[in-house]
Formats: sequence, structure tokens, C-alpha cells
Amino acid sequence: MGLLSVLSSCLAVVEQSQFVQIDAAAISHLLNSNLPREIAVSPQGPALYHYYDGTGVTAEWIFVLDTVNHCFWPEAGSPLWTVHYGNEALSGYWALAVSLKRAMEERIPITQAETLATLDSQTLAHIFRGSGKIPLFQQRLTNLREAGQVLMDRFQGSFMHVLEEAGGSAVELVHLLAAEFASFNDSTTYHGNRVYFFKRAQLLVQDLWTTFSGDTWGDFVDLEKLTAFADYKLPQVLRHLGIIRYEIELAELIQRLEHIPPGSPEEVEIRAATIWAVELLRQELGKRGQEVTSAQLDCWLWHLGQENTYRFLPYHRTRTIFY
Repeated sequence: MGLLSVLSSCLAVVEQSQFVQIDAAAISHLLNSNLPREIAVSPQGPALYHYYDGTGVTAEWIFVLDTVNHCFWPEAGSPLWTVHYGNEALSGYWALAVSLKRAMEERIPITQAETLATLDSQTLAHIFRGSGKIPLFQQRLTNLREAGQVLMDRFQGSFMHVLEEAGGSAVELVHLLAAEFASFNDSTTYHGNRVYFFKRAQLLVQDLWTTFSGDTWGDFVDLEKLTAFADYKLPQVLRHLGIIRYEIELAELIQRLEHIPPGSPEEVEIRAATIWAVELLRQELGKRGQEVTSAQLDCWLWHLGQENTYRFLPYHRTRTIFY
């Protein structure tokens, strides 16, 4: 099974970081405050806006979901992409989830590899219909087509065979996704060294574990080896908590909502610091007798980020398919 190379490669970034710093004292301050609420230590079952039928079809649906689960923020002055479902108006991740759930209810066979491989822009536009437009539409179409083609060419047309080959290992599944599907190969270089994040691949594992309550297609023997999932919501929260700090020019860049290129030193340092800050938080909790995984801490921080205290704060703007 082995280890992911995420932590070690991110540590090398943190140790050389010029634009982003981690404040370990702020971690202790957080844990001594009244903020920490109970951090879930067990899988919670399917989310409200997820498709769920209790079979392998649900696992295949989650694969489709996480293949296109990235980058929802609009350009300044543009409307937020919003999907209306029942009496709800949903944006961001939940808009994505409910649009794919709606597609299943409309009997669009999005879990079938052949459908994905031959998907056209008109069908995907219908699936994502709402007010405003989903960012990176063409890249999402490319991701889905690639996913379908790889499933047909390499895995007999089913995500079930990806899971079988992973053999119940979270680490093996992450490595398999990154090796076989280009859109999951979330890595870059920093000062000549390779850095691995694998955000969506790791999130897919966690989503399977959560949805199937740690059983059947969500049963992994090494889930504790996952790291945090480096995106733009977690550093938004960690920065507000004082756990990560930005050099003044980077802070001003983020405040002005200017784009930060993917793979730039600033962006790589933000993501690496996010992963290591969560790892340090996990270690500190362990010293205090609370054993949680980095993935569970990620979930807790992400949900904090949905609260108004955090969600309207500036965050780094990077257009990318990886988060």
C-alpha cells in the first residue's frame, strides 16, 4: 500500500517558503478556544443533494462528481452559477452535486463510460443549466470525456474495476487515479522538485467512505494516510484563524482579487502550507487525546468555511481543474 508522497513533498515547500508561513502557536490558541466543535470521527452517509441508491451506481456517480469538482468562483462582476432544485437555489459544490443528481433523475446515463466518452457540449450545458454559467465548462467537458475513454480503454468500461484494482487501499486508489486519469494528476514543480497534492483523487476516496459509511465501496484499510485536500476554501479559513500568514504583497494581491497562476510559487506555497497546517493540527489533537484524520479535519474546516464568518473573506483566485 505504501504512503502518499503528498506530505513529504509539501514539507519541502514549507521549509523553503517565501510567501506563506504557518504559525504553530495559532494552532494551540485555536484548540484552547471555544471554536472547536465536535469533529466527526465516523462516516455520515450520503449527503442531501447527492444521488444515492446504495449500489455501485452511486460509487460511479461519485467518480463523475469528483471528476468535475473544481473551481466555482465567478469573475468579479459576473453572476454566481446557481442551480434551482425544488425550492432550493444552490451554488458552488452543492450546485454541481444537485445538477448531477438531477441528471440521474432525468435518466441521463452519466455513470456509463460510453456516455461520458461521447458527451457533447449541448448535453453538458443541459445538465449544468441554471442561472449564470459554471466556470471552466470546456475543461469539465474534456475531463468527463477523458474519464469515459480511460474507463473503456483501461477498466472494462466501469469505475468498479478501478476500485477492484485498488484493493481496498485509499493510497492505491489515489495513485491509480493520478496515474491513469490526467485530470486527477494534481502535481507541479517547485524550485525544480516535484510536489504532489492529489486533491480530487483524495477527496474521491473520502467521499466514497462517507457515502457508504465505511462499508462496501467505501471500505478502505488505510484511510488515515490521506492528507488535507488543498483547495481555496481551507486556506481562506486557516488564514482567518491566523494559522497561515501571507507576505504583504501576496496578501494585497489576494485582497484585490487578482489571479494567481497555477503552479506559481505563491500558489504552490499556499496549498503546501494548507496541507501541513492541517497535519500539525492533527498532530496537536493527537497529543490531546483526540485521534482524527487529516481528511476529517479538512471536512470540519470546509464546513466552517461555509459560514458567513469565513465565506465572504478574500481567498486566492487560481483558475485550475485541480480544485
